[in-house]
Amino acid sequence: MEGFLHQATIFLAAAVIAVPLAKRFGLGSVLGYLIAGVIIGPVIGLVGSEMTDIRHFAEFGVVLMLFIVGLEMDPMSLWNMRHRLIGLGGLQIGVTTGLVAWGASLLGLPWQTAVATGLVFALSSTAIVIQTLTEKGLMHTVGGRSTFSVLLTQDIAVIPMLALAPLLALPELAGGGYHGAEDAHGHGSQMSLVEGLPGWGVTLVTLGAVGAVIAAGHFLTRPLFHFVAAARLREMFTAVALLIVLGIAFLMTLVGLSPALGTFLAGVVLANSEFRHELESDIEPFKGLLLGLFFISVGASIDFAVLFGDVFTIVGLTLGMMALKLAVLLVLAVLFKLRGKDRWLFTLGLAQAGEFGFVLISFMSQQAVLPDALSQRLLLIVALSMLLTPLLFILSDQLGRILREDRAERPPDEIDEHGPIIIAGIGRFGQVVNRMVSASGFKATVLDHDIHTIELMRRFGFKGFFGDPTRPELLHAAGLENAKVLVVALDDPKAALRLVEYARRERPDLHIVARAKDRVHTYQLYRAGANDIVREMFDSSLRAGRYVLQGMGVQEEEAHQRLRAFFRMDRHILRELAQLWKPDVPISENEAYLERARELNRELETELMSDFQDTEGAEGDESPDEGSAYRG
Repeated sequence: MEGFLHQATIFLAAAVIAVPLAKRFGLGSVLGYLIAGVIIGPVIGLVGSEMTDIRHFAEFGVVLMLFIVGLEMDPMSLWNMRHRLIGLGGLQIGVTTGLVAWGASLLGLPWQTAVATGLVFALSSTAIVIQTLTEKGLMHTVGGRSTFSVLLTQDIAVIPMLALAPLLALPELAGGGYHGAEDAHGHGSQMSLVEGLPGWGVTLVTLGAVGAVIAAGHFLTRPLFHFVAAARLREMFTAVALLIVLGIAFLMTLVGLSPALGTFLAGVVLANSEFRHELESDIEPFKGLLLGLFFISVGASIDFAVLFGDVFTIVGLTLGMMALKLAVLLVLAVLFKLRGKDRWLFTLGLAQAGEFGFVLISFMSQQAVLPDALSQRLLLIVALSMLLTPLLFILSDQLGRILREDRAERPPDEIDEHGPIIIAGIGRFGQVVNRMVSASGFKATVLDHDIHTIELMRRFGFKGFFGDPTRPELLHAAGLENAKVLVVALDDPKAALRLVEYARRERPDLHIVARAKDRVHTYQLYRAGANDIVREMFDSSLRAGRYVLQGMGVQEEEAHQRLRAFFRMDRHILRELAQLWKPDVPISENEAYLERARELNRELETELMSDFQDTEGAEGDESPDEGSAYRG
């Protein structure tokens, strides 16, 4: 126990120091964890081969992550993604496996070992890639969704890979008294139920275990949760969530399968359950910490003695494998019409080997497919490629910035039509404004710096012009001198502020309607000279609050009155606080602002609880979208 606590203390201390520093220098948390592992392991030797317990503990981070990924899917989602799963993901696995196997056979490996090596390197790191995409907010981009599709295909493909691996056993290893039951990081694994079975027997047991997980998830979890819910103890839900994950992981271990794959399948089965969100919220706190410990263990597991013993060969094989995967991924990105930064995010993000490579190497060693010496080298190549992955994401970010700069250097469109309204920015916000204005019979000149958005607009019959709306020459070309209204609907708050400031200087009489991200941005736009300022989420939040009141039994008319009263008071609060707001002082340190905000919030509560018939007054028919200076 003392040894475990000692190792856990070192791991957590390394994470606390290294990860914030890595984030501060823009390297991301994953690279911070990996660097921390390298420092406490191979570099200064605070942890070594005795960290078996903490490794097993950390590996549950991957298990929990795959369970949550499964919860976010469902069979229908998988079906809707079938073209990318089968096409993009299937081609990536097939082509990469074939090319790596061909290269390995040229190096003199038996065809069974060459195929096994190809399967190992065809997989990428779900843990690192999803963590990085989530941190950078890229999961819902085209490149992020394509990357996730390939990762999901790979995760699913591990099941048949594990099931078919025993069929690749080498006779000389199988008959040579081989005892190589080592786990993913090179330490001994426990006895499994499949030991001693022939290849076809292992395959049947594997498929049976997968079927048992699916059946149990479908038929047993609902009664179990209803039984636990009757106890009305919050901690029991957490206990059940952990029981499901750990129980499935244990079952998978018994039959020699990956625990992470079993929990992923269970997550998919439970994705449509009414307990899905409960499970996700219970597991999430454990996942992040354990996943970080897993990354540290990967860094700490790099055997520098083996590396420096044949450094040029191992580094060369690592870079060669990654270069081959880059080439395959780039070709697939072109075939599936990924463009610009999405193409490079997809290509660079998947170029490494992954944690399931550890699983396959361990299982194939146990099944006499891979010899010991080769297994050690493959483990090192997988770990090195994972260590290099965050650097590839940094390269992807740099390429993305270069591509944006190139796009900005494209000459803006020649504006040959002018209207009394200029709409700068045609994202979700600007599109609604443009549709309403056009449907009402008014002509608007639409500007946006995203050529793809402009082209998509044109396909729907709306004309727009490409160019940076903050550039003075483009504004004047759009008819700033004669326009009556300027709508500033840019996503970038700083760009929106610059545009309002310039337009107000050039046209003191121009009516400016501006989109604000939050209250502070509202104050900035007010100082810059905007006439009407719309906080982008405010009106929808008001409506949601009204629906909540009605759901609690408040009559529809009274709920509407409360909405109007809240709107009037919030607008009044914004006007007063704008006078106290100081650009150079954080709100948390502005005592006058904080004190007045508390007073105004108390007035707001009093207003809402008063008789609404008396509070309507002259503004009784005013809607939340009326008034000047602040529109929410």
